[in-house]
Amino acid sequence: MSTYILHLETATKVCSVALSLNGQIKQLKEIQEAGFSHGENLTLLIEDALKSEGITAKQLSAVSIASGPGSYTGLRIGVSTAKGLCYALSIPLIAVDALVSIQQNALEKYPNQNIIPMIDARRMEVFAAAFNQNSEVIKSISADILDENSYTEFEPFVACGDGAEKLKDLWKDRNVIFATEILSSAKGQVKLAYQKFEQKAFEDVAYFEPFYLKDFVMNVKSKAQ
Repeated sequence: MSTYILHLETATKVCSVALSLNGQIKQLKEIQEAGFSHGENLTLLIEDALKSEGITAKQLSAVSIASGPGSYTGLRIGVSTAKGLCYALSIPLIAVDALVSIQQNALEKYPNQNIIPMIDARRMEVFAAAFNQNSEVIKSISADILDENSYTEFEPFVACGDGAEKLKDLWKDRNVIFATEILSSAKGQVKLAYQKFEQKAFEDVAYFEPFYLKDFVMNVKSKAQ
């Protein structure tokens, strides 16, 4: 049986679409622009991925989506698109955490390191989690305001994702590898989404909502007032 899964990543400024077959990536289409343009580009990237593989949407077995945290607007666009496809095609929805997806991408280059993926959340704030060499969570997903001593207990580690770039100077004397080229990408969902498909770990399409870390956003606003 051919299990085609469409993977959508819209949690950050990267708009990314991947297509996998039986857990192996077949197509990857993505763009990164200074302004969020997911509303215009996501459908076009989906069409391009399907056309490049020579299949139609009716051949999809499931859709996976970055569940957050990340951009409120980006997540809404991705989830609404994924839900629309799942409804229209009567196929299941799979959720993969956006930070876990980045960590999966980093594993390819840094298989024996602690990895801390970070998503930029303005100023010196990030959404982050930490994983050890066995991909076990050693710091749960949270919204953090960073300083020169943040995450010292996890050193040495690899800092990746679009939140890592702004820390290069602040942490220049620390035992940190800055893999700032490793960003959000739908390819990071492929392995985990296929595992969830086989386990039938599906989301309720009607009620699924992205993980926004809303309390953090509200706290930031209150400080600015």
